[in-house]
Order: sequence, then structure tokens, then C-alpha cells
Amino acid sequence: MIMSFLLTGGPVVWLLALFSVIATTIILLKIWQFWGDQRLNSSEAARALDALEQHSPAQARLLLQGSRNPQSRVLLRAVQLHDDDVLTLDDARAETWRCARAEIGELSRSLRALEVIANLAPLLGLFGTVLGMIEAFRAMEAAGARVDPSILSGGIWQALLTTAVGLGVAIPVSIAHSWLERRVEVEASSMQDKLERLMTLYCADPAGSTAARARSKHA
Repeated sequence: MIMSFLLTGGPVVWLLALFSVIATTIILLKIWQFWGDQRLNSSEAARALDALEQHSPAQARLLLQGSRNPQSRVLLRAVQLHDDDVLTLDDARAETWRCARAEIGELSRSLRALEVIANLAPLLGLFGTVLGMIEAFRAMEAAGARVDPSILSGGIWQALLTTAVGLGVAIPVSIAHSWLERRVEVEASSMQDKLERLMTLYCADPAGSTAARARSKHA
């Protein structure tokens, strides 16, 4: 059945089938990236923040080092930068936000390709339909007065097939793209909230900040 559709629809349907394979591969890879090994489980990051608020940096580091979560990696980098005597607090904050943007960028990778496929698939289907209609009316013109209605109906059926395939590819890909994009937005919002909590904690303890230590060293 599928092979019959591919042969009937022509090169446009073959191209849409390729798009479908690419989109399915990207979706499965993103699902593995997001939920493989509980990678989006941010409980360790939350517990690490609680430990820092309770003045237990060693416990916080232990929690963050054992996690694969992007939020934990960014928080661990922030803690390391805060404990570094080289950077000022402002420089450490800038580097932390750069790391956060890099982590969100990694989560967003390939989502643009899904968006392109979702937008392009129905247009390709419509393009195939137009080509099919042109071919059907050309066949009618060539038949002249001996027009067989089955020629027109068969041509229209074949032409509309590409539109159906295009929509069949675009709809699930669009749903998957929106769902994955929302997950990235939730992760980015949660990461921003935790980083702001961490920055507030460090700013509330200027005696322990990098800048304060740097000033005390040069005093």
C-alpha cells in the first residue's frame, strides 16, 4: 500500500517521505536527549540550591557533580566561578549566563529543522497537486472529443494524494515541534530562576563573593 502511494504520487511524495524519515529521526533523538537518563530531572539542582542556602557548599557540589541535568552543570560552573579568585563577581555572572545560553542552545538544536519541515511539507504537497492537475488537464486536451471522465477523475485523485501526504507529514511534525519547543522553554525558565536565586544568594553574602575576596587580597 505504501509503495503504491509512493509510485502513484511521484517524486513529490518521495521527497515528503524523506522529510518524514528525517523528522522522525530528529524527534526520537530529541526525546532521548531530553529524557534519556533523566537528563531533564532538575531535582539535584534544586537540592543543591537548598544546600547552598544552608551554607553547605560541599554537599551542593556533590549533588551537582553527580547530575547530567543542564541546570546542574550551569550551577556547578557558577559555584566554581564563585570560588575562583581570578574573576570578579560581574565577570563570573557573565560567564555563568554564557554557559546557560550554551546549554539552552544545545537543547534547541535541530528544532529549527522540524519547524522547516512542518512549514514546507504542506507547500510541497500543494505543489504536487498543482503539477498533477496540470498533467490531468493536459491529458484531457490530448484526448480531444473522446474525453474519458476517468482520465480527469484519476488525475485529480493522484494530484490530491500529494496534498494529503503533505498534511499527513506536517501535522504530527508541527505538534512534536511545539511540544519539544515548550519543553525547552520550561527548562530555560527553570534554569533562569535557579541562577537568579544563586546570584541573589551570593550578592547577599558579599564577604564570600569573589569580588570581596579580590579586594581583601589587594588591601
